[in-house]
Amino acid sequence: MAEIQLGAVEARFADIIWEREPVTSAELIKLAAAELTWKRTTTHTVLRRLCDKGLFQNNNGVVTSLLSRLEFYALHSKKYVDETFAGSLPAFLAAFTSEKKLTAEEITEIRALIDRAGE
Repeated sequence: MAEIQLGAVEARFADIIWEREPVTSAELIKLAAAELTWKRTTTHTVLRRLCDKGLFQNNNGVVTSLLSRLEFYALHSKKYVDETFAGSLPAFLAAFTSEKKLTAEEITEIRALIDRAGE
């Protein structure tokens, strides 16, 4: 799959879709007007662009995702770790935690993720 890049505004619009899908294009026009102050034509243009990128589909006025929010951000996170830390998740975590203390809850969540990944 080709990498899908989103600008900040496209990402905000994609979040609106992911939060409400399936959603009609008519409802998206109302939501984009309220949340992004977009006109109908802007909404249609950006929706078409996101559909052309392979992120969403618009079938008979009903918009659904081809790639979930989790899948999209997982691909980008993996690419970032691969490019920035030579694919080393421990190196990424070391860099991330060097400036930020983890809460007990975060540590518990990370341990649970590691346990599930190791199964």
